[in-house]
Amino acid sequence: MPLAVYILGLSVFALGTSEFMLSGLLPPIADDMGVSIPQAGLLISAFAIGMVVGAPLLAVATLRLPRRTTLIALISVFGLGQIAGALAPTYEVLFVSRVVSAFACAGFWAVGAAVAIAMVPVNARARAMAVMIGGLSIANVLGVPLGAFLGESFGWRSAFWAVGAASAVALVGVATRIPRIPLPDEKPQLKREVAIYRDRQVWLSIVITALAAGGVFCAFSYLAPLLTDVAGLSSGWVPWVLALFGVGAVIGTTIGGRVADAHLFGVLLSGITASTVFLVALALFASNQIAVVVLAFLLGLSAFYTAPALNARMFNVAGVAPTLAGATTTAAFNLGNTSGPWLGGTVIDADFGFRATAWAGAAMMLVGLAAVVVSMRLGGNGTPSRRVAGATGTEGAKGAPHLADPAGTPSPVGTSGGAPSPVGTSGGAPSPVGAPAQVTPDHRAGRAAPSGVAAPRQ
Repeated sequence: MPLAVYILGLSVFALGTSEFMLSGLLPPIADDMGVSIPQAGLLISAFAIGMVVGAPLLAVATLRLPRRTTLIALISVFGLGQIAGALAPTYEVLFVSRVVSAFACAGFWAVGAAVAIAMVPVNARARAMAVMIGGLSIANVLGVPLGAFLGESFGWRSAFWAVGAASAVALVGVATRIPRIPLPDEKPQLKREVAIYRDRQVWLSIVITALAAGGVFCAFSYLAPLLTDVAGLSSGWVPWVLALFGVGAVIGTTIGGRVADAHLFGVLLSGITASTVFLVALALFASNQIAVVVLAFLLGLSAFYTAPALNARMFNVAGVAPTLAGATTTAAFNLGNTSGPWLGGTVIDADFGFRATAWAGAAMMLVGLAAVVVSMRLGGNGTPSRRVAGATGTEGAKGAPHLADPAGTPSPVGTSGGAPSPVGTSGGAPSPVGAPAQVTPDHRAGRAAPSGVAAPRQ
């Protein structure tokens, strides 16, 4: 694996830490800025909104720009956003800095994933994407708890300074280690790409992804005050419980990635059901310290177990549009990361308490589960509809960048033997971990790549 791919993984570690660390910093931010915890929680939604808008917008806007130059610009803007957050004198300035950072984060995902794919042979693409997504998982295991520890020990601003420093290291790596990536011979046809939005299965995938992510992060975004105010744990426990959630996320991603290929809908049904059960249990046993700690681990496991299938499903049904498929997945995850914390803040403001965020999250999960059943009944066979496939017609993959296959013969990305095939599929089956071997578009994967975590940008 080229060193440059690991540099991208390091960059994603900084991005993911910034996105999710606020789940452990809400109480001190609220105290310092003179706002309520639900208002502070809107900072999580602000980042997610920036990702929702920024992912497809920047995916299209940067199509013809030099890849390395674009990455340098985006990681620089992201780092400056962290500095602005650390220095923010008011809540409003902090809010704007989160939106700007989110735009840069979304753009880096969109471009970085394509660069990682382009630097490796066809049979190593999934591994390359796994390195990038691994940066997100490590952010949940190490970065988020470290941010909470810094916030507890040195004030919440120190966590922003730390991510700014990590961004500077990533900038040096990108500037010195990322090679020049040739642009595609022909600009991708935007009209062909946008045609995917005429397929109801694409919209169902967006709904399922947003609800699955939103349900988890409706509760996870307010986990710190739930641990301290409801379960009665000291604030020193918060980083360790967040780390436990991250450990569950790593295990869940590994298991889900291995089984989603053969049992995509089985993973979706079992994963969302498990998350629903864990959220209900969290609501019922929120005052039990041992139960809350164990359920934090299990919720991380179930959320990220589902993430690879959520990613693969979108690449399956929208594979004829390589530019927008990954960006749409990222936007869908962060749509959930926006709506989840908002709903959680709403029930808290209504005086239902922190425990009620788990009930609200479980309700979102149930709606998502119903959407999965609808998708199956409508014929979720993993292939684009005739209407969308027909929109690309004879254009095939002519807009796709050309890379050398193992035999050294250039072939369009997302093809096999030169014949167009759905991106993210191999013989029609979804590939795991959101980054199939035939895929060039971007992911998040998983934050993601919850905002509180990777959303099972996963």
